[in-house]
Amino acid sequence: MYTFSSKLKTFSFALMIIGALGVGYGFLSAPSTLEDVKEMLSHESHDTHAVDTHVADAHATEEHTTEGHAATTHGNEDAHAIHVLHQLQNRPWSALYIAIFFFLLISLATLAFYAIQHATQAGWSIVLFRVMEAIAAYLPIGGILLFVFLMLSGAHMNHLFVWMDPEVVAGDTLLENKAGYLNVPFFLLRAAIYIAGWSFFQWHSRKLTMAQDKVDTGNYRKLFKRSAAFLVFFLITESMMSWDWIMSLDPHWFSTLFGWYIFSSGIVSAVTVIALVTMYLKSQGYLEIVSDSHLHDLAKYMFGFSVFWTYLWFSQFMLIWYANIPEEVTYFITRFEDYRLPFLGMVGLNFVFPVLVLINSDFKRVNWFVIITGIVILIGHYIDIFVMVMPATVGKQWFIGIPEIGSVMLIAGIFIYVVFNALSKAPLIVKNNPYIKESEGFHY
Repeated sequence: MYTFSSKLKTFSFALMIIGALGVGYGFLSAPSTLEDVKEMLSHESHDTHAVDTHVADAHATEEHTTEGHAATTHGNEDAHAIHVLHQLQNRPWSALYIAIFFFLLISLATLAFYAIQHATQAGWSIVLFRVMEAIAAYLPIGGILLFVFLMLSGAHMNHLFVWMDPEVVAGDTLLENKAGYLNVPFFLLRAAIYIAGWSFFQWHSRKLTMAQDKVDTGNYRKLFKRSAAFLVFFLITESMMSWDWIMSLDPHWFSTLFGWYIFSSGIVSAVTVIALVTMYLKSQGYLEIVSDSHLHDLAKYMFGFSVFWTYLWFSQFMLIWYANIPEEVTYFITRFEDYRLPFLGMVGLNFVFPVLVLINSDFKRVNWFVIITGIVILIGHYIDIFVMVMPATVGKQWFIGIPEIGSVMLIAGIFIYVVFNALSKAPLIVKNNPYIKESEGFHY
């Protein structure tokens, strides 16, 4: 049995406390009044937003009187200041949302990877099942955190989802046509169905394997069938989740492969976390039965899914660039102009670095190589989610600072505590699985 060490437990609590302080600072430091924003803008005479606004005002009012010009300019400046106020107030909310979604996605993708092992009757991964179950144990907690966040958004505590604002929808024909799908009650109902379905399978699969540890009652066959059924549910709900929780932040834009893109980011992050947790346990003297061959296979998945993510990233970008539809290309133009460093930098973190390091078969067996690569991959895919969310919610008012780092620390602390607490509740190796001997003797 694994014992949750006091040092790791203290570390997780420290992350939560420091992270909560960082999140609190983010909310307290955000401007609360329009006057605060106007004062800030007045000190930023060379800011791009201000320049664009003044140029637009000049063209729009060139035939008006001086008095009319001043009135119109003042009105436009007020509208711009309100827009900037919403963006600055959105920043701590967006930072927290990214962290909540990122760790929930890791847990969800781990559960899907776990279900795939059962549905395909894989033999090599049996000795890793308890690690996967522990990571998936975060899913109900992460789901509750996200659902509460979405409820607060629906209550207009923030302006992340612009389609939730009736005034915005009333002046937008496209959003009015989507109102049958993009409305708060239906949005929250779908979220509840997704989270409840995923959490039920996480609880049910854990219950079956725990029962199988005591006596072989055919639970393996039950889990085989139910994993296959869950994967159907997962494929549908994961795609819809990606539309609801990420793509609807840019409600005028859409991509037909966005669900796969989110899945690819989640699955490579999930396999990476499985590998990192496994190597940590081995370093503490646990999971001795897990060999270099098991870690080699995990590293192969890290390599393969990194290539898969890059294929989808390029396919989405190339098709939209080639079609050159104005409503579509604005998504990438915004990211190229205002987020060029993180947008292009994540390709190096998520593709170039892991491929160059893990393409050599021998390197996949060197733990510190895999650890460094895993950390880089997780940073890269956090930035991937960051670049999906921030342009739609904060525009040019972005920065990776205290609110962003604090949010990651807060949710990471909760994630670590839940995962390692779950590990301590059951033997680290499952029993009575018909393929356990194959897994124990697995050799690449």
